[in-house]
Amino acid sequence: MLSAFANAFRTPDLRRKLLFVLLIVMIFRLGSQVPTPGVHVANVDACLNDVESNGLYQLVNLFSGGALLQLTIFALGIMPYITASIILQLLVVVIPRLEALKKEGQAGQTKITQYTRYLTLGLALLQATGIVALARSGNLLQGCDRDLLHSDSTATFLTMVITMTAGTAVIMWLGELITDRGIGNGMSILIFTQVVATFPSSLWAVQTSQGWAVFAIVMVIGLVLVAAVIFIEQAQRRIPVQYARRMVGRKMFGGSSTYIPLKVNQAGIIPVIFASSLLYLPAMAVQFNQGSDNPVLVWVQRYFVRGDHPLYMLAYFLLIIFFTYFYVAITFNPEEVADNMKKYGGFIPGIRAGKPTEEYLNYVLSRITLPGSLYLGLIALIPLIALALVNATQNFPFGGTSLLIMVGVALDTVKQIESQLQQRNYEGFLR
Repeated sequence: MLSAFANAFRTPDLRRKLLFVLLIVMIFRLGSQVPTPGVHVANVDACLNDVESNGLYQLVNLFSGGALLQLTIFALGIMPYITASIILQLLVVVIPRLEALKKEGQAGQTKITQYTRYLTLGLALLQATGIVALARSGNLLQGCDRDLLHSDSTATFLTMVITMTAGTAVIMWLGELITDRGIGNGMSILIFTQVVATFPSSLWAVQTSQGWAVFAIVMVIGLVLVAAVIFIEQAQRRIPVQYARRMVGRKMFGGSSTYIPLKVNQAGIIPVIFASSLLYLPAMAVQFNQGSDNPVLVWVQRYFVRGDHPLYMLAYFLLIIFFTYFYVAITFNPEEVADNMKKYGGFIPGIRAGKPTEEYLNYVLSRITLPGSLYLGLIALIPLIALALVNATQNFPFGGTSLLIMVGVALDTVKQIESQLQQRNYEGFLR
């Protein structure tokens, strides 16, 4: 593997791409440390040291590399873009105009990407307004009575909102630069960068709070989990497809064999994000009604805020299973796949074309989605179990969203670098 990396840097164009990606990552991390105009940096740092961050913002704070609670210019991170992309994926299924655009190929995809950008800016504006309003009122960091802003004037408020929204636009631009001129998917690499940025501090927090013995156990378990996640992420069910020979004019086409790859984790990390976002709603209701003696809010405060209660874990696990089936159902259409196969003379050996093929794909997909959903649920519960057993933070490094992102993006980027090397007759990463 080291020799393959050395070969990559010996290739001039590949070296330029890798160095360009590193430059963009450095700019991205620099922006995540520059405070937004109007922020009282000393008070924010003091509050972060004195109080535990609210679990309500843990997911957004994870995708911003810890920049959210520091109120930097890149405080919102990549989260608005992720949310906008998910919304557009769901709308493509229910809005005929978007579905038609998706079928138009590259031109239609370009239009959908443009809509995603507009929606990202709208969501960023809403999120920035909410975050700055909470910082202005003193509710962003619970238990801290210091002023997070130098002034609570309207001018300061608007300046901070516009700066954070503009920061999100810059992040989108940086991600597209990596995609066009670098290696890998730009947005994925930026997400990977922000998650990895919080990894060392989260890992060291386990050592400082629990000692070296627990730290060593966590490291061993973490390495086993990484190996298991890599194994599952690479696992797929290959459905063989045979194409019959056909004459078009004077030429013979078809007669080839291929397969449909169905991954065990077909939904990726999306179900975990959906379930986390849905479970943040009760915590949000409690936060905006603090001090209330409403029995429902008291019950929610007890069981659905911190995340170490078995009832919370069970609800989280079941929601992940539900959203896994839901997301796979709207992203993989067996009827469309069966129709395309029939149109081009393809068939699954032993299965008739048309409706029987659709039913067979539905059967296989439902069977393979079950272990995938259980896998996602168990991985997502690891930080909550660690929170209950060793009193770790909710940003526990090995598990949940962070582990899935790190492994998934790393595997995809390594594959793309390996394909670039193989095109130049170098040895790949795996011999």
